[in-house]
Amino acid sequence: MMAQKVPEYVLLPSHILKDRSVSVLEAIVEYLKDVQGLNFRAIGFLLNRDERTIWTCYSRAKKKR
Repeated sequence: MMAQKVPEYVLLPSHILKDRSVSVLEAIVEYLKDVQGLNFRAIGFLLNRDERTIWTCYSRAKKKR
């Protein structure tokens, strides 16, 4: 598996938090995965969370939409 370069920081647009049907973490994870194209490991590193937690948040956000 090829390693993905993890950015030092990512700017998040505020409009992703407008939809209140998902939690803040779910919205951020969904944005980073779908728009920025980061994998779960890179998102977990950026947010200081386990990649399994990131996968769970992403899965829940997809079910809610």
